Amino acid sequence: MRKILSIACILFPLAGLLKAQTFTSSNLPIVMITTDGGVSIPDNNRVLATMKIIYRGPGQRTFLTDQSNPSYLDYNGRINIEIRGSSSQYTAKKQYGLTTLKPDNYTENNASLLGMPSEHDWILNGMAWDSAFIRDYLCFNLSRQFGEYAARTVYCEVILNGSYKGLYLFDEKVKADNNRVDISKIEPSDVAEPELSGGYITKADKTTGGDPIAFSMTSWYGGAVNYIHHWPKPEDAIQAQTSYIRNYFNKVAAAAQGGSTNLSTGYPVLIDIPSFIHYIIIAEISSNADSYGLSTFFHKDRKGKLRAGPIWDSDLTFGNDLYLWGYDRSKTNVWQLHDGGNDGSKFWWDLFQNAVFRCYLSRRWNELAQPGQPLDPAVLEAFIDQTASLISEAAGRDYAKWNIGGSFTQRIAFLKSWLTARISWINANIGSYASCSGVPVPKLVISKINFNPASSIWFPDGEELEFIEITNNSSTEVNLSGIYFAGTGLVYQFPYNSVLAPDTAIFLAANASVFHSKYAFGPFGEYSRHISNGGQKIVLADAFGNVIDMVDFSDTIPWPEADGNGKYLKLKDPALDNNNPSSWIATSDILLATEKVYEDFELTLRPNPVREILTIESGMIIESVQLFSVTGQLKADITVNSNSLSLSMTGVPPGVYILKAVVGGSRVTRSIIRY
Repeated sequence: MRKILSIACILFPLAGLLKAQTFTSSNLPIVMITTDGGVSIPDNNRVLATMKIIYRGPGQRTFLTDQSNPSYLDYNGRINIEIRGSSSQYTAKKQYGLTTLKPDNYTENNASLLGMPSEHDWILNGMAWDSAFIRDYLCFNLSRQFGEYAARTVYCEVILNGSYKGLYLFDEKVKADNNRVDISKIEPSDVAEPELSGGYITKADKTTGGDPIAFSMTSWYGGAVNYIHHWPKPEDAIQAQTSYIRNYFNKVAAAAQGGSTNLSTGYPVLIDIPSFIHYIIIAEISSNADSYGLSTFFHKDRKGKLRAGPIWDSDLTFGNDLYLWGYDRSKTNVWQLHDGGNDGSKFWWDLFQNAVFRCYLSRRWNELAQPGQPLDPAVLEAFIDQTASLISEAAGRDYAKWNIGGSFTQRIAFLKSWLTARISWINANIGSYASCSGVPVPKLVISKINFNPASSIWFPDGEELEFIEITNNSSTEVNLSGIYFAGTGLVYQFPYNSVLAPDTAIFLAANASVFHSKYAFGPFGEYSRHISNGGQKIVLADAFGNVIDMVDFSDTIPWPEADGNGKYLKLKDPALDNNNPSSWIATSDILLATEKVYEDFELTLRPNPVREILTIESGMIIESVQLFSVTGQLKADITVNSNSLSLSMTGVPPGVYILKAVVGGSRVTRSIIRY
């Protein structure tokens, strides 16, 4: 564990002994910060300042003299700023947290800095423990390549109150935001489900700045792992919210310890398995000495599973550690899951030991290591070389400023050599993935998307009219247990033992009651959040993360125009490639509960919708009839052996139902409405 020692024990040189720098230009952006009155920046007590970011654009050289040219200022405005970090505060080179402000020095100013999405909370990461200046940058980029969110980062050089401070990463701060950790923000008034079920950002960490411990869990060796609220803010979290997220973590721990893969209560329906696997892969390929127990984030959206990440604090990695304090834990030949000294909650190790989870971990590792993929050694080496080339000039100035001994080139060479040994060890020890290779998935197809419905006098909030249709494009009934939308931004998990009949479709809606009011029938379920109006990747997966269907649609050409004009996207045929824009049309066709995409049989239902008696007739013998709710509950099971049946619906609650009949030896499925 990182120790906070007296500054007298730190071997970094004092600021007054640092070499003077002559700095006039850079191949990187230059960040100039001037505090009001030239005051020093404290910890946990922000001061006001002006910040200029000089940037001519990619591949262009930046000059200090550009600070007077508005054309070359990416930002020129007010901020407040403080020192941040824990052990890094005892180094001469500081890290900073800052907020962009409007001219009133109070109102937060959302700004897009250096091409990153607009926000107001940012980090200047000095990489004080990493003299290769690449470890955070490499890990964050790998995580994004895996499909997870990690803080966007841009290299820059910093001048504070006229003094050169060296090479920094300008980072996004971890927070709940559509462009960062994409979860709904839980508010103090959210005290009952479903609102109480999300969204949380929780971290396993040591306490800094007086943040209270929200709850603790047991590590694999019996010690305590402390968890802290990141969102809601510790001072805003109420007891009901703390209790909810603590109890949810405890459910995860119990399911992981029991190794349960049950699709009702097991760990696959409690955690987003791909995000946990991606976290482990990043932590283990880098042999992160802080992983699992410190700076380890989790997030949970409303109605969603617990997700691991985003990754953070990856400086003690790839063979680097706090050597000045006697630590040397980032090894090529250990699993940091139980060998780092900052061991996390026991559920990490329980998951790792579970044969099913371990198989999926091995499979994903091997997928990512294929030629051309992120963990291909050739790809990794090229990325490291490219990054080192980008920052080498600034690294030389930083070495001179802070009297860093040794060679930047040698440190990059060491990292690459270490990584080669690490990958070899993991390949030899991660195990087989044969038992989870080629897992069959049902033929479910995302077949309609209403992503930006038009508002009207009757429905003024167009967002509430959003829907997605999912079609079972097969002749086999599909059990939907554990199937969910993977990733973030759209949250839904199908109820246990719900079913979808062959060649039929169901709707999921943003607001079930509004959907029913407009279309006169109810959707199968209601998802949380909204579909992005600008396009989005929608991934339907089974409980273990095996992708069933994926659509990455857009609101721009060549996708059909269905953006706020009263139309929705409709797949022409469920057999088509639904990632091809030409497979879709934009339509305003009225939705019907009885829509089907299967070949018709000689079976008549009347009336439909029905209130009291449903008459079922056929020219062939109707052998049997079953009536199911859309969640799969059996309502009636009748042996007929006749050409007709009068089915009483008087005791059936209003709603949408699935009728399954065996007619002339063939199975026939129909949707009906009881009003």
